[in-house]
Amino acid sequence: MRGSRWSLLTAAALLAPASAFAESAPPAEGHTGTLVWHAVNLTALLLVLVYFLRAPIRGFFATRRRDIEHNLERAAAVLREAEERLAEWKSRMARLETEIAEIRRVAEERAEAERQRILADAAAAAARIRRDGAAAVEQEEHRAREALRKEAADLAIELAGEVLRQQVTDADRARLAEEFIARMETPPPRTPAARS
Repeated sequence: MRGSRWSLLTAAALLAPASAFAESAPPAEGHTGTLVWHAVNLTALLLVLVYFLRAPIRGFFATRRRDIEHNLERAAAVLREAEERLAEWKSRMARLETEIAEIRRVAEERAEAERQRILADAAAAAARIRRDGAAAVEQEEHRAREALRKEAADLAIELAGEVLRQQVTDADRARLAEEFIARMETPPPRTPAARS
């Protein structure tokens, strides 16, 4: 900054006399002389500016070039990173489709296994129900037979009682009563186990 300020002051000091000389030119020469002095003045100014500003301008453009190169390198790095991420996401998408197909296959296998298990459970439950039903029918049939036997026995006893009432006379009754009493009075015969 200090060098560029110094350069500007030097350029101004050199151009001041040329400008003053151009203004003091005789009027006889006209506009052409003024124009020439202005051109000389401009050329001198440009030469001084180029001479003194050459290093700062070069530095500016060098810095600008470095900044642009750095920005391009950063942009290239960002582009590479984006391309790598894109490739990674494409790979993930391809794997995702494979994983989805695998998940679907496993789910279908599990569903089929569950269906088979449910069918087997249902078949076992149906067999158990049939077995229980057959046992219940058999038990009810047994109860019904027993009820029929009891009813038939009761009916037979009732019929036998009726027949006996009708056929047994008072004399038969008296004789049966005497036989019963006689049997009760005689002791029962001893068995061989009772003797020992």
